Amino acid sequence: MLEAALRLRHELHRHPELSGQERETVRRIVQFFSRLHPDTVIEHLGGHGVAIVFSGKEAGPTVLLRCELDALPIEETIKADYRSLHGGVSHKCGHDGHMAILAAVGMSLAQKRPRCGKVVLLFQPAEETGEGAMAVVQDPKFAEIRPHYCFAVHNLPGFPLGQVVIREGTFACASRGMTVRLYGTASHAGQPDLGRSPTTAMCQIIEGLTRLPMGTRPDGETAFVTIVGAALGQKSFGITPDKAEIWATLRSESDDTMLRIVGRAEQFVQESASGSSLRAEIEYQDIFPATLNASTAVELVHSAVGANALETLDKPFRWSEDFGRFTALCHGALIGIGAGKEVPDLHKPEYDFPDSLVPLAAKLLVRIVHTCLG
Repeated sequence: MLEAALRLRHELHRHPELSGQERETVRRIVQFFSRLHPDTVIEHLGGHGVAIVFSGKEAGPTVLLRCELDALPIEETIKADYRSLHGGVSHKCGHDGHMAILAAVGMSLAQKRPRCGKVVLLFQPAEETGEGAMAVVQDPKFAEIRPHYCFAVHNLPGFPLGQVVIREGTFACASRGMTVRLYGTASHAGQPDLGRSPTTAMCQIIEGLTRLPMGTRPDGETAFVTIVGAALGQKSFGITPDKAEIWATLRSESDDTMLRIVGRAEQFVQESASGSSLRAEIEYQDIFPATLNASTAVELVHSAVGANALETLDKPFRWSEDFGRFTALCHGALIGIGAGKEVPDLHKPEYDFPDSLVPLAAKLLVRIVHTCLG
């Protein structure tokens, strides 16, 4: 069973696909599960998503386990024989490993279906852009698999291999990408007073955005703004710039704090632009809600694993995950599982999901399923 799941991971690793382009990845998943004869297969769910369903003989709750299909636009540097064949695209977040974990869970369920209820193995598209989970839950076909419980695992470099990491409440922060565009008027560089340069406003906005969360977050809550880039004018020494762009990531522990930061940021941008007689536009992308772990779901994880085997976090992770779209609908939890203390960080070119984590995480999820379904 393990060998088949690892072969699948290596095959998926060779052929990574970016968010929204996961056609061949899904084809390989469906082909893998065709030998296991699941009770239901729902394709084209929220785009390229697919749900594999194993049902018990008796009525009962629905447990959804989710993994991600998409890869990242990163050129990898590993030398394994299964390294990416697609230049500039690779599985640097471990989604190939997450898919292999659910494949192993599926093989276990095929051998012994649940006594009651049903288990949904959801292979979700476009997690990296924050669009996939929303598209899935808004798809009319999602009503067929709407869960009572939902769980997902995410590998965590820096933690001992197999270490289970959990937290009640916020597990991963909310975040969104903010693009600010400033429009003015160019002039001769010898007569800058005849134009409306966005230079001063751009500098004010860059400095001001990074300070904004200090007055909007509750004491002790994680919230900050990261400037990730900016562009101003061009290399032409005789012309003043007429436009500028600023790119920032807003991040917070709660969705309420995020809304306050967004409101204050938009007000500040407009005031700074107006002070320089500029026109400002604001656009958002990569929008992730906070992922909140329900106390009931965390208790189920405790029951399945045992308190001594868990590490409970004091603070949420600063990265974001769109699994919060599912935990907002039912009792759910995102669970961290250690990938090794000396493993490179996620999203680095040299990262490679450890094969030895697949059976450990699969056994964890099977135990959780049996705990939920009795």
